[in-house]
Amino acid sequence: MEKLFKDIDGLKNYVLELQKNMTCRPAVSPEQGGTGELAKSLYLESELKKLKFDEIFHIDAKDDKAQGGIRPNIIAKYYGKDKEKTLWILAHMDVVPEGDRALWKTDPFELTLDADGDTIYGRGVEDNQQAVSAALAMCKAVMQSGVEIPVNLGVMLLSDEETGNKYGIEYVIKQRPDLFGKNDSFVVQDSGDPEGREVEIAEKNVFWIKFTVEGKQCHGSMPESGNNALYAGAHLLIRLKDGLYAKFDKRDSLFAPDNSTFEPTKKDNNVPNINTIPGTDVFYMDCRVLPSYKAEDFKNTVAEIVKKAEQDFKVKVNWEILHSAVSKATDPNAPIVKLYCEAVKQVHKVEPKVLGVGGGTFAAEVRNLDLAAVVGSKFYSVPHVPNEKSSLTFTLADAKVLAYILMNLK
Repeated sequence: MEKLFKDIDGLKNYVLELQKNMTCRPAVSPEQGGTGELAKSLYLESELKKLKFDEIFHIDAKDDKAQGGIRPNIIAKYYGKDKEKTLWILAHMDVVPEGDRALWKTDPFELTLDADGDTIYGRGVEDNQQAVSAALAMCKAVMQSGVEIPVNLGVMLLSDEETGNKYGIEYVIKQRPDLFGKNDSFVVQDSGDPEGREVEIAEKNVFWIKFTVEGKQCHGSMPESGNNALYAGAHLLIRLKDGLYAKFDKRDSLFAPDNSTFEPTKKDNNVPNINTIPGTDVFYMDCRVLPSYKAEDFKNTVAEIVKKAEQDFKVKVNWEILHSAVSKATDPNAPIVKLYCEAVKQVHKVEPKVLGVGGGTFAAEVRNLDLAAVVGSKFYSVPHVPNEKSSLTFTLADAKVLAYILMNLK
């Protein structure tokens, strides 16, 4: 391990080049105004082919809105001594849009290296390019060492994580369920903390909901001739937030934060001018519900609040769940959890903390297959923000964690 760790430390410039070439290829989904992951996937596949993988193949999902008409998913495998077991490392290629460019100190799609020689800035450098870089750095070090690995090493570079996984992990599972063997273990480096101590084994149930309030449009000077959908929608939004927080109020110390969350987020435009009362109002909520609650109870409560608002404001409300992820927890005594904790102690020199989170990752889909998955990383934990940053040192540490797990997996 000492020799392997030293080899990984020598790959700082390799990681920097990977990050540079990924950042300048924006992989924003069509749903968020981008063209998809094709350009980034072609670059990453060229890098995978420089390594000694025994097989590299695609499981691409069709998407006419994306560049090339596809959402690419790349699978690479390097055979180990026991070919019946695989350590899978999952990372996603897509990134979120940059947001307000005025808030960025640098070009979000041109990598910037800080004067400290370690911190890098750019959209996606942490979420999830740090994980991609760590995986490839570990693979490069292991393959160059010539050491025989105890189990297969698998890497999945996937699309569409930021907008629901329809074209990514969900599609791969549907098309190739055989890749997810009952003896396999899964690591997702898509959540963490600056010390690298957090070992995530459970996620809250996620519901992204769109609410469309239908009233009646009219002139701003004659409100009695219409029905203000914005006014009704504003009341509904408050009722939903207050009502859901009040009813689903349990606490669970495994999670941070330890409660369910119900937050209004996106808002669609209604009328373009000030002197028209809108007949339609559309808003969205991001709900993260502790897994101790049943999904049906949550949905029924939303339906009750909506029905009461319809009656009180004489409007019609259509609501739909745009994305949901309901998953089981990984057993804290699963071998991959214990091994990840052991790796944290060895590499980061800190005591690991096993916990659950509110954010959603690929691990939820894997856990629903009754397979063990662990999420963790040495992260600044600044995804989706302006001036997103990552650390080359953190990335190499993540690569060492992966190497430790691979070499000690039985």
